[in-house]
Amino acid sequence: MAYNAVKMADWQISEAAEKNMPTPDEWREKLGLEKDEILPMGRLAKLDFLKIIDRLQDKPDGKYIEVTAITPTPLGEGKSTTSCGLMEGLGKRGVSVGGALRQPSGGPTMNVKGTAAGGGNSLLIPMTEFSLGLTGDINDIMNAHNLAMVAMTSRMQHERNYNDEQLKRLTGMRRLDIDPTRVELGWIMDFCAQTLRNIVIGLGGRMDGFTMQSKFGIAVGSECMAILAVIKDLADLKQRLNAITVAFDKSGNPVTTGDLEVGNAMTAFMRNTINPTMMCTAEYNPCMVHAGPFANIAVGQSSIIADRVGLKLFDYHVTESGFAADIGFEKFWNVKCRFSGLKPHVSVLTTTIRALKMHGGGPKVVPGIALPDAYTKENLELVEKGCENMVHHINTIRKAGINPVVCINRFYTDTDAECAVVRKIAEAAGARCAESKHWELGGDGALEFADAVIDACNEKNDFKFLYPLEMKLRDRVAMIAKEVYGADGVSWSPEAEAKAKMLENDPKYADFATMMVKTHLSLTHDPVIKGVPKGWTLPIRDVLIYSGAKFLCPCAGTISLMPGTGSNPAFRRVDVDVETGKVSGLF
Repeated sequence: MAYNAVKMADWQISEAAEKNMPTPDEWREKLGLEKDEILPMGRLAKLDFLKIIDRLQDKPDGKYIEVTAITPTPLGEGKSTTSCGLMEGLGKRGVSVGGALRQPSGGPTMNVKGTAAGGGNSLLIPMTEFSLGLTGDINDIMNAHNLAMVAMTSRMQHERNYNDEQLKRLTGMRRLDIDPTRVELGWIMDFCAQTLRNIVIGLGGRMDGFTMQSKFGIAVGSECMAILAVIKDLADLKQRLNAITVAFDKSGNPVTTGDLEVGNAMTAFMRNTINPTMMCTAEYNPCMVHAGPFANIAVGQSSIIADRVGLKLFDYHVTESGFAADIGFEKFWNVKCRFSGLKPHVSVLTTTIRALKMHGGGPKVVPGIALPDAYTKENLELVEKGCENMVHHINTIRKAGINPVVCINRFYTDTDAECAVVRKIAEAAGARCAESKHWELGGDGALEFADAVIDACNEKNDFKFLYPLEMKLRDRVAMIAKEVYGADGVSWSPEAEAKAKMLENDPKYADFATMMVKTHLSLTHDPVIKGVPKGWTLPIRDVLIYSGAKFLCPCAGTISLMPGTGSNPAFRRVDVDVETGKVSGLF
């Protein structure tokens, strides 16, 4: 049944749907799993992916469907909602379908964007557990990451306090001679805390640590999360966690977690994170949750592990990429698919009338403040102008050899005439287009959308990467900037260019993926610039080294790895009923 999404809050819909949510034992029966392939954790469960993959290794993979979006407003345009709605629509068509979504960060959940559970009648349940830690993966990642920082900072203190002979006698350690001005890693926490972006640590006496500048980033931007998204098994996790570059020594050599002898302990913290968590949509379509969000500063993809499991368990598997196609799809296309060896059958481009109006010159959209009337009243001129942004993303996806399906994630305030404009322009650009009212009606509102995706999956594509792995870092960045973002070129700060040259000349970085760090609110590096700007240059100010994940991360503009909390954050409205323990106010 569909709930009244206009009158009911998301947490209320979730609470109502949870009454009939399958138990771990029921999931085992529904999915045809062996008893030891599902790991109950309260009313949730994790899947033992290695056992499932081993048993089903000879079974053909299902259809692989990726969901991305146009450049969003600060409110987001519903990729999770669209992913859930697509699963529900395909389920109504009677096909075997499941998916993989990312675990939400506590930062946006308690800030202005809210959780990433979807919304209305197309959301993941149970919403409270999903929004507040789930089965502990992010907490395990925080412990693993911060343990590396503990190892590094304590080592720096002990090396300062003891000479070489004392150090060897007291600790058995050799001197690493870490350069405090070349520390790559910072601390992490899973909130948006702008006051922690730039800090000084180790104030006090000689026993209070090593005094130096430091920083915090948001937990889901940690290299440990990036590693979780791309690993193949526990051994791969252990190897990568031992290869993280935490700093450079005073001779310019990398100092890794393996050098600090902390990678194995980090693996112990993260040993349970490798198995995806099983959840479902409000219509009980199975959906795994694995890895994290923030594709503007991280990989922002549901995990390769979850996709491998889903392609064996389901005939149609839906996976989500973070933010717009210039970021999420580009990383899915050129990084995730290269790492996994998997090729998508189709990409869905989530589109809203609201975002198109913004790109067409509509009033500024400010989180926490009611939308201006222009976004809830018909305005065909704004929609048509804003479609330039949609067409740009259609063309990006087509460069991968895929003909996308444009999904108009329709709100109840959108008009037929506005949707007709979008459909006409999308189809003229070579894409299929379907309206979907999954938010309002669930699977029954997503039937046209599901049919378009089925048709697209049956169409042969010519999937290909944007650039060869042999291409040098600066040439890759230039190609991404021009072909995906629409820039005229790239400008490098002297420090970033020197770092890029060093990385290009070191053979150990030759096969590292290029993982761009850029605002999600614009095709450019400047979040204020909307639409499809012309005549601009992408500035690169730094290159982060994720040597465990095997990523080189060029940073465009002034984007921060620690977002800030807004003036009207969501945590003001979250509450707990002290009689029942039920949480309200999540959205």
